[in-house]
Amino acid sequence: MKFYYVYILECSDSSFYIGITSHIEKRLNEHNHGLRRESYTYSRRPVVLKWLEMFTNPEQAIAIEKQLKGWSRRKKIALINEDWDKLIAYSKNYTQYGKYGGLDAD
Repeated sequence: MKFYYVYILECSDSSFYIGITSHIEKRLNEHNHGLRRESYTYSRRPVVLKWLEMFTNPEQAIAIEKQLKGWSRRKKIALINEDWDKLIAYSKNYTQYGKYGGLDAD
């Protein structure tokens, strides 16, 4: 059975990179060795793996990758930290719940 990994890297400039691969160790080495000058992580090395999820269905993995790329930074941090209360609050509609989704600003 083939596995697909969706991952979040933290770059040296504190930005996040989200990707998908079927060979996580190889892909992390590629990011940190800077094989492609045009890649986002090339000038932001070293990168650190912050979150990883494994899938057997490639379509599901692609959908999760796309979903995460649309998330705010604070929502990604809540996922990385497994802070489910904040993740839920940050998912609420700003117009209905305010800027912080019912939580105080961090």
